[in-house]
Amino acid sequence: MEKQRCFVGTAGWGIPTRYRDDFPQPGSHLERYAQRLPIVEIDTSFYKPHRHDTYERWAGSVPEHFRFAVKTPKAMTHELRLADCEMVAEAFLQQVGGLGEKLSVILVQLPPSLPFEPDVAGAFFDMLRLRTQARLVCEPRHPSWFDAKADALLASRQVARVAADPAAVPAAAVPGGWPGLAYFRWHGAPRVYYSDYDAETLDRIARQANAAAASGAEAWCIFDNTAAGHGLGNALEVDAMII
Repeated sequence: MEKQRCFVGTAGWGIPTRYRDDFPQPGSHLERYAQRLPIVEIDTSFYKPHRHDTYERWAGSVPEHFRFAVKTPKAMTHELRLADCEMVAEAFLQQVGGLGEKLSVILVQLPPSLPFEPDVAGAFFDMLRLRTQARLVCEPRHPSWFDAKADALLASRQVARVAADPAAVPAAAVPGGWPGLAYFRWHGAPRVYYSDYDAETLDRIARQANAAAASGAEAWCIFDNTAAGHGLGNALEVDAMII
């Protein structure tokens, strides 16, 4: 049997009331979510740390095949701006280590004000790479990150670049960096975090993810338009279209 290469999930595992019948009961939201979707992105780690045993508990409540992506703390990206992050990184990685083998991806989302500086970026990703075996994904938002030099640096460190919607620049709409992982983040458009995606867009999203997987990459498709509850419905629709 061919290994699945395309996965769909959301940022967080809340289940809005209108989708409660789409998920088995009983169980916590995470337990129920994990019966329908194979991946989830933890974004709350950006704002506050979670204890090692909290991550352990989450890992213990999902099936063996289930995988997590976890977002790095804002202290690393928005406060220290990738420089001198060793202590923060080690604390973060100790915490997320509670997920064990179910930790698959570490997401580094950069502030729009942070330009590409090769020495800083290279040192940062080298530092992370030495400390974790999880796949690394970067979501830059400053235009200077979307050129061949930045792409080559990310690829050389095996860091995938997020394909995001809305895209900061046209090149941000397609995956870049390391080609082994195509990581899509659908934030909602035109209203970020709130807007629902229509059927035509969801069909395009599914085709884009399937094409990435067919090219040999593992594809992750994360819906982050969860503020009004649309992300989960969008994820379920796209998951049904995954080959």
